[in-house]
Amino acid sequence: MNLRQELNKTEGFKNLGLLAKQVVEGFIAGMHKSPFHGFSSEFAEHKIYNRGESTRHIDWKLYAKTDKLYTKRYDDETNLRCHIIVDNSSSMHYPEMTNFSINNLNKIAFSALAAAALMQMLKKQRDAVGLSVYSDAYDFYAQEKGSERHHQMLLNELSETVISKPLNKETETYTYLHEIAEKIHRRSMIFLFTDMFQTTEDEVKLFEALRHLKYNKHEVILFHVFDREKEYTFNFDNTPKRFVDVETGEHINLYADTVKENYSKKVDAYFTALKLKCAQYKIKYVEANINEDFNHILTTYMVERQKFA
Repeated sequence: MNLRQELNKTEGFKNLGLLAKQVVEGFIAGMHKSPFHGFSSEFAEHKIYNRGESTRHIDWKLYAKTDKLYTKRYDDETNLRCHIIVDNSSSMHYPEMTNFSINNLNKIAFSALAAAALMQMLKKQRDAVGLSVYSDAYDFYAQEKGSERHHQMLLNELSETVISKPLNKETETYTYLHEIAEKIHRRSMIFLFTDMFQTTEDEVKLFEALRHLKYNKHEVILFHVFDREKEYTFNFDNTPKRFVDVETGEHINLYADTVKENYSKKVDAYFTALKLKCAQYKIKYVEANINEDFNHILTTYMVERQKFA
């Protein structure tokens, strides 16, 4: 199956698992040209050696080939617990699509495939993964497990999330992050996929919730999902258009060029403020532009995993 093959919306992301495998395989192949060269060939069997650990399980043959220290892993070993959180509010289903293709995804489809690719990486490392999906309610929660049955259940939930069509659903992300923080008792890596659409007041509450996760000693990575072409640069042709808030239903009629300059300034300032706030609270902030591939997402995982180990 070619990555460019379109997926009919009535089938949703039926082949999400297969697509995730192909994304990961392509990424690992590209690692040969990256700083991770020498790690990909032994991806499922080894982990980075950390200073202070026992040298008993160091793979000296691999050291001779890569000049890096790795320790052997075992089937019953789980080194990482990860919880993936996906915002399923109405704004995440922008832009509206009738067909999905790997190179033409809306925000929720991009998030679901990125999450599935991360799950595939975690599966290869025999790690445990959990999932939360929320909109104006806590739609789904599954605690961290590593079984194949659990993996397939999470893939199915992500597929159903992509084909759902939540109408005028706003969300209070901070509410569910507090709930999730209370549910996850063992130190974990947290990946949050959201477009960060909230009021200024909600933004304060959101960072309070993120700090709650940090307080519990989890590592938090915020993937800010957005459409750079439309939502950041406001690249629309200058014909009269009706712009509709998909979460409230409110609308405004205007020519794009009349507001583009001021819009771009405000959005740029907002993005800068988010980055600074995340840095202040030691939350990893990652721009997740749906017009790009998934390498940035998976590279972030690789780097943060080594820090977490």
